[in-house]
Formats: sequence, structure tokens, C-alpha cells
Amino acid sequence: MIWGIFKRDMCHATRNVIAVIVSMGLVVVPALYAWFNIAASWDPYGNTKALKVAVANNDKGYKSDLIPVRVNVGETIISTLHANDQLDWQFVKSDKAIDGVKSGEYYAAIVIPKGFSADMMTLFSPDIKHAQLKYYLNEKINPIAPHITDQGATTVVNTIDKTFAKTIAQVGLDLASSILHYSQSPQMAEYMRNLNGNLTAMADTLSGASQQVTSYSQLLGSANDIVDSTGKLLASATKAGKQAQNALKQGKSGATSFTSAGANVTSSVNTALDQVSGAFDQVAAKVNKAFDAIGKDSDTAASQLTTLSEQVSSSESLYDTYITSLNHMQESVEQLPDSDSAKQALLEAIDREITLLEAAKGDSQKLAQQLKDASTQVTQDTAAAERSRKEILNRITSAKQSISNVRDDYATNVKPKIDALASTVSTLISQTDSMITQLSGTADDLDDVTGDVGTNVTSIRSALGAIAKKLDSSAATVKELITKLETGGNAGDGNSDGGNDASSSDSGESDELRALATANASTLSTLISAPVALHRVSVYPIANYGSAMAPFYTILSIWVGAIILCAMLKVTISDREKAHVLGLGDTLPRVPGPSGPGNASRWGLRLDHEYFGRYAIFALLALLQGTLVCLGDMYFLGVQANHALQFLAVGWLAALVFSNIVYTLTVSFGDIGKAVAVVLLVMQVAGSGGTFPIETLPKFFQMLYPFLPFPHAIDAMHAAMAGSYGNEYLLDMVYLALFLIPSLLLGLVLRKPVIRLNNWVSRNLESTKVM
Repeated sequence: MIWGIFKRDMCHATRNVIAVIVSMGLVVVPALYAWFNIAASWDPYGNTKALKVAVANNDKGYKSDLIPVRVNVGETIISTLHANDQLDWQFVKSDKAIDGVKSGEYYAAIVIPKGFSADMMTLFSPDIKHAQLKYYLNEKINPIAPHITDQGATTVVNTIDKTFAKTIAQVGLDLASSILHYSQSPQMAEYMRNLNGNLTAMADTLSGASQQVTSYSQLLGSANDIVDSTGKLLASATKAGKQAQNALKQGKSGATSFTSAGANVTSSVNTALDQVSGAFDQVAAKVNKAFDAIGKDSDTAASQLTTLSEQVSSSESLYDTYITSLNHMQESVEQLPDSDSAKQALLEAIDREITLLEAAKGDSQKLAQQLKDASTQVTQDTAAAERSRKEILNRITSAKQSISNVRDDYATNVKPKIDALASTVSTLISQTDSMITQLSGTADDLDDVTGDVGTNVTSIRSALGAIAKKLDSSAATVKELITKLETGGNAGDGNSDGGNDASSSDSGESDELRALATANASTLSTLISAPVALHRVSVYPIANYGSAMAPFYTILSIWVGAIILCAMLKVTISDREKAHVLGLGDTLPRVPGPSGPGNASRWGLRLDHEYFGRYAIFALLALLQGTLVCLGDMYFLGVQANHALQFLAVGWLAALVFSNIVYTLTVSFGDIGKAVAVVLLVMQVAGSGGTFPIETLPKFFQMLYPFLPFPHAIDAMHAAMAGSYGNEYLLDMVYLALFLIPSLLLGLVLRKPVIRLNNWVSRNLESTKVM
């Protein structure tokens, strides 16, 4: 039955040209509706450059002692907007700008007042003023234009904020750079050196004065004891002088013996060194002799070399004896007073002599080792033995040279200094003898000086102690200042060598200041004015605004197509058509009861057969509508569709669901059902979330959102276009398909009780001759 109804409907729809044209129109019109809307909104925000916005600059600029550069934010704004193509900026006078907004020539106008820069610079004064731009807007021309021009005005405000921050930052960086460069100049370095020098001298002077005052106080403290013991001291001075004279006589004798001892040491040293030098000559001769015998008798040559090695080793004791003698002499010289100018020179000469002897001793040891090694090589390798011979002879020459160096150094440096020391000691003893004689004569004259000296010693010491504390405190303050200055200077030079944490911190701060000073001030000021850059990462990116709006207009056109089908095609089947389907001729047999849906059920054509039979052509045309609009979106307009088959599937399912809902409403309620379909369309345009996020809509639409088919169809199409998160696409398709359940329930079950009511309403409407 269903198939029979569908076949007769297809025959009637293609019976003549007009029917075919109308059928094609029913398929094409919804697609045109979608395509025109999508194409018109393809890139509206990319074409805002045609919107004219006037800009008038009356800014006079600003300059002061604090900001040494001329600042004119208005000029900066104008130069920036010249490079901005977001809107069609018109740079005119303020009067023309305002009049152009009123006449509709400009959508908006921005006027920069005269004192704009000056008001911005009040940031550095107690009386801060907010700099204001005058923004004129014509809101009656277009409802969207004000929002777009508002974005342009926001761009201007952001430009001003960044320009102001950049100017202030650049001035500050330039000032800091100038100060840092001056602090690193030679003049400042010389000034700091002089200052440190003067402060150091001042600190030393204060410390010295404190020490002198303290010493003087201590001296006064011991004055009483000194006065008491002065008499006893002077009494014993004469006796001590006599004892000193006896000691000086002995010193003269000792000086004479010291001189003769030095001469004896010199003689013994020369003799010993000559012996060692001669011994090395003998060793050289024996070495040559031993190596000459290698080819003849290697064992004898090896034995001779071993003997020579032992002889050279035994001569090391001579060096040790000489070094011991020099050490004893050094100890004797160290007992002399430090004031003796010859003491230090003699000690240095003795040290150098000991060093030379150690070197000579080392050469002897190396010679002995080479002789020992050669004794084992002569029996093994003749070529190696010849090399050892040359090395040994060179070592003997080096050892002899070391001995010569010792002898020459002793004769040149040590002996003259010993003689000079002996002479100095003799002279000192003579002078001391004379001084003691004078002291003995003067002791009697000093006996009367020990009078009443310590009367006010206690009070004087108290005052001196207080003065010493103040001097120490002043010296500490000056030294602390010097330390801070030196720390700052070292940090400025970048020569921190791992000192304390504070100096390291200062060095790090100075390095940062230097980096700021040497960097590009313009670049840094730009960074400071806009420290955050927005890095946009698109998740499920959409190619353009037209593609983003395509799901809404496509789904909307499919619903509109369903309404058009119900407006142009009949949803009920006439009795004549039922008779032909049943094979009963042109008319149904006369039966009691009203004609209409379900009246042929006694012959086998049930109500559900009528429902699906007539709906078949609706479904076919709806599928053609959905296919055409989706294919046109993808391949005619170029709408983004990452998954083309899924995109088509959404269109097919939406066409079936929407056509069934509208068909069911119409077949159940007649023209009232068509009106309900239009109401549902209006509700879904507002509450589907296709244009604005559902969260921005009133509460009523947010509650209604899940119970409308549009949102699920639009979300499924978005997923097909840009990609699906998890099972998002499948879930939306299932939710969309579920709307068939109430629609079929109404068309097949709930429709029966209202058939008579619907017939009664239809008759009353027709009786008006208007509806």
C-alpha cells in the first residue's frame, strides 16, 4: 500500500513540465536560502576597512624639566593609525569629524583634545587628571557598525596606553643609562679613587691617633711605678754600665774570632769544592775508559760503572756536611739584632748558597743513578749504552758547573757579607762602649728628676680613655664607608671574585643595570609598555566566518525546505487516489461515516499506510534538498568540511527529521500545524546557539536548548567540519534522531483522536471564505 501511494505520487509529480519545474524549485529554493546567507556573511569582520571613522588631533603636546623630551601622544596615535587598516580612518579637522558623524558620512569620530598629552603627564604631579578622548558614534545607521567601530576605538585607547608607557619607560631608561655611563667615565673613576684614598688616610689617622692616646694613657698609668723605680734604676745604671763594658770587650774578641772563623770556612769550602770538581774529572775519565771497554769486556765495563756510581753516591755526604755548616752559620746570623743592615743580606746569601748546594747534590744523585742504569745496559744494548755514555758525560759537566756556581756564589756573595758583618759588629761594640760611658756619667744628673710627677695622673687617664673610644668609633665608621664604596666599585667593574653574598648581589644588580644601559632603550620600552604577547592557539580551527556560520544557515534552510514542501504538497490522500491504490476504480464505495484519513481501512488501506505512503515523496524531496545544500556548501562556496561524508550525513538526517516533524504537524493539525512549524522555526533561530553562545541567551532559552533539534544538528555539523571530541558527533546524531520518536508517536497514535476535531476546524475555516 505504501509503495503504491508513493508510485502514484511520483507519477503525478512528473506528469508535466510545470510539475517537474515546481519539484526542482522545491529542492533548489532552500539551498539558495542557505547559500545567499553564507556567502553574505563569509568574512564581514575582514571587510571593516570600508567603514569610515574620522580622527581629529588637537593635541598640543607636552614638555617639562622632568620629561626633557617633547611628548605628543596625539601625533603618535595619528602615525600609528596611518599604518592601521582595521577601519577606513579619515584624518580631518574636529568640526568636520563631528558634522560627518551627524550626517552619516562617518560611522564614528574620535577627537583628541588639546591638553591630552599634558593630562597624561599629570601622573607625575599631585593633581592627577584622566586624559579623555571624545568619541562620537552614529548608532542609527547600522546595528552592528557601532560594535565594530567600538573595537576601533578600543584599538586607539590601547595604542595610547602603550605609547604612554613606552614614552615614560624610554625616558627612564635613557636617564638610567646616562647616569650609569657617567659613573663608568674616567672622571668618576678618578673621583672615586681620590675619595677612597682620602678616606683611607683619614681612617688610618684616626686609628693611629686612638692608638697613641691609648698608649699615652697606659704610659701615664705606669708613671707612678716608673717614678718609684727610677731611683733604683739610676742607682744601678752605673753598675750595669760597668758590666756592659766587660761584655763589650768580650764582644770585640768574639767579633775577631767570627772574622777568622769566616776565613777558615771560606778556605775549607774552596778546598772541598775543588776536591769534588777534581773528583768529577776523574769520574769522567773512568767513564770513558769503562765505555771504551764495552765491546771488549762488557762485564768489566759494567763493574767499573757500578763502582763509579757508588763513589759518586758516597760524595753526597760532603754536600750534607757543607749544608750543615751553612745552617749553623745561618742560626748564628739570626741571633744578630734586626737593625743590622747586613743581617738580612747575609741570610739571603746563605739561603741561595744552600739552594745551589742542593742543586749540585741533585746532579750528583742523578749522575749516580745514570751510572747505575748504564752498568745494566752495557751488557744488553750497545746503542743504548752509547747514548747513556753521552748523557753521563753531559751530567758530569752539569755537576761540575753546579760546583763552580756554588764556589763562585760563595766567593761573590757570602764571604764579602761575612766580612762586612764582622766589621759592623766591631763598630757597633765600639759605639756601645762609648754610649755606656756617657750613660754612667749622665746617671747622676737624672737622680733629681723623679719629683712629684704623678699628682693628676688618674684624671688625665680617664679623659684620654674617652677620647680613644670616640676615635675608634670614627675610624670604624670611615672604614665601613670605604668598604661600601669599594664594593660598589668592584660590582661596577664586574670583578667580583667570590666575595660575600652582599657584594655578589651588588655585582648582579650592577650587571643588570649595565645590561639595561647597553640594550636598545626603544626595544626595552616597547617591552615594558606591552609585556604580554597573546599567542593564539586554535583548537578545532574554522577557516573563516562563513564556514563558522554555515551549520546554522544550512540547518535553518533544511527546516525552511520542510515547511515549503508542506505548503506546496498535499499531506492528505483523496478518496479517488485511495480507490486507485486499492484497485477499486476511480471512487471508493459509499460507506457510512465521513470521508478523510482512515476511511479506507476496511479495504486494507490503514491510517499508517496513508501516513508513510504520502510521507515517502516528502522524504525523497527533503533528502534531495539536504544533499544539494550540503554539496553546494562544500564544493560551491568552499565551506570547510574535514569529514565530507559526515557533513552530508548530518544534512540527510536533519532533512528526514525536520520533514517528518513538519509533515506530522501538518497532517495532524492542518494549517494550524504549519503555523506551529513556523513558530518552532522562530524559537530555534533564537535559542539554538547557532549565532551567539547559548550561555549568553536569557534563562528561558538556556532551559529550552536541549529540547530543540537545531542545537544538536548544528553541533553535529560543527564536529563534521572541524573534528569531533570523543563520541561528540555520534551522540549529537543520536539526539537528533530521537526527535523522530515523538513525531511518529503523534502521526501514528495520537493523531486518531484529533482527526474529527481537525476536520471540524477545517470546515469552519473554509466557511469564512477567507481562510
